[in-house]
Amino acid sequence: MSVDGYIDDATPERLRLSSPADFDRVDSVRAGCDAILVGAGTVRADDPRLLIRSPARREQRVARGLPADLTKVTLTWSGDLDPGARFFTTGEAPKLVYAPTGTAGGLAARLDGRAEVIDAGDPLTLSTVLRDLAARGVRRLMVEGGGGVHTLFLTAGVVDELQLVVAPFFIGDPSAPRFVGSGVFPQAPDRPMRLEEITRIGNLALLRFLTGTARG
Repeated sequence: MSVDGYIDDATPERLRLSSPADFDRVDSVRAGCDAILVGAGTVRADDPRLLIRSPARREQRVARGLPADLTKVTLTWSGDLDPGARFFTTGEAPKLVYAPTGTAGGLAARLDGRAEVIDAGDPLTLSTVLRDLAARGVRRLMVEGGGGVHTLFLTAGVVDELQLVVAPFFIGDPSAPRFVGSGVFPQAPDRPMRLEEITRIGNLALLRFLTGTARG
């Protein structure tokens, strides 16, 4: 995020806040996870592939008996997802879409085998999503964005670790998307997160926090 807490500006073109060195660090984190989750808004706006980029890391995963790619996960309330998005068309690992009861049936027909659509209840709840992922063997889930999903997970108190990279500039536009939105966060001033690590990545600063039960 920028120094003032934004993850993009308000222009149509995606603003790159990170650097090649940090992208490689993120790739390393991905390689240590079982699944990666983004919101449907991120799928629409960024069209991400969500793959591990390094051939060496992919080979290391296979050598450990793991799939070369992460299981890809998204959450949608409206069902507005393009079957041609790279989320669905790249990688060999499973693609999971969690949707509320009223959306799941029609979305499954529209995605037509490109992903497994799971009915996550009415309304969709994170507890249903996380229980289902755990039953599928997901032990470490990387939640990569965007701001709505960050807010959802953080306000629900289900985050163990937060890796926050701060870019050395300001956005200053209140119409731009922020790292998190409004809500009631368990990590309040009287229950702060624990700062576990500070790392310099060129002009970027990585702050790694432990939150909730992970603080102990």
